[in-house]
Amino acid sequence: MQFVDYVKIKVKAGDGGRGCVSFRREKYVPRGGPDGGDGGRGGHIIFRATDELNTLLDLRYQREYKAEKGQHGMGKKMHGKNGKDLIIPVPVGTIVKDADTEEVLVDLDRRGKEFVVVKGGRGGLGNAHFATPTRQAPRFAQKGEEGETKPLIIELKLFADVGLLGLPNVGKSTLLSVISSARPKIADYPFTTLTPVLGVVKLENYRSFVVADIPGLIEGAHKGAGLGFQFLRHVERTSMLLHLVDISGLDESDPVENFEKINKELELYNPKLVEKPQVVLGTKLDVAGNKERLNRLAQYCKTNAIDFFPVSAATGNGIKRLLSYLSVKVVLRSS
Repeated sequence: MQFVDYVKIKVKAGDGGRGCVSFRREKYVPRGGPDGGDGGRGGHIIFRATDELNTLLDLRYQREYKAEKGQHGMGKKMHGKNGKDLIIPVPVGTIVKDADTEEVLVDLDRRGKEFVVVKGGRGGLGNAHFATPTRQAPRFAQKGEEGETKPLIIELKLFADVGLLGLPNVGKSTLLSVISSARPKIADYPFTTLTPVLGVVKLENYRSFVVADIPGLIEGAHKGAGLGFQFLRHVERTSMLLHLVDISGLDESDPVENFEKINKELELYNPKLVEKPQVVLGTKLDVAGNKERLNRLAQYCKTNAIDFFPVSAATGNGIKRLLSYLSVKVVLRSS
């Protein structure tokens, strides 16, 4: 399934029905008087969070939504039927914004949460409401009000306990496939992962936590470079960040500079992101050809009081120790 986490749509609530102009006409009831009924209310448009969806794909293919109009009033003081509300299901974690002002209208952060984004117009009053001692036969009624119309920005921010960060091709997808049942695409070229992937890590005693593989970030991601800008929003939902740094030496880059480069992008995008608990993983330990890189990164983490784990997803080296650490830091903290 295609992953979609940002769409723009337009919504219009239903218009209210017209009031009715009618007079009672029955045998043996002379001058029955006005009996026009009121129009029905237009339907609202409501967003509802559900855990049965994990993408905004449906909203991409339908950009306009209209709720049902209210029925017009009828004679014999009969009220028009209210328009049916339109309920739009969206994934948990969806944020609804006003497209004109970019004001956040609601954060649908739990299952079943609802929000009326536009309200239907009120129905017009029938002529029965306007009869007075001096105006006994009013020949007019109210029109129904128009339903609200609003352009919206819909954003999805995934919920996860742990987010995997790092430059492209540092082993995030491989690690996720080893510690969970997720099966992300894995290859030896950058930007293999084009969309965020969630995996559930199962531990002993029926405990578990959710890990999100965020597509590779590069320098300038906060401005839209690479794929990072599209998916940095998902980092905001995570409780902890696992920052993967390649220590194999295959690309001859400096591991500390790589770590600081990605953290700088996080800070430029949202300063609060760098305040999240962060753990550094030195990856590709099995092909490390230069221990100096490993020692340099380990010493940097020690100096800055950052927990550090050298691991190899390919051989499993260090994975058990990492999971034991996460079971304490993530699972017990959230329980």
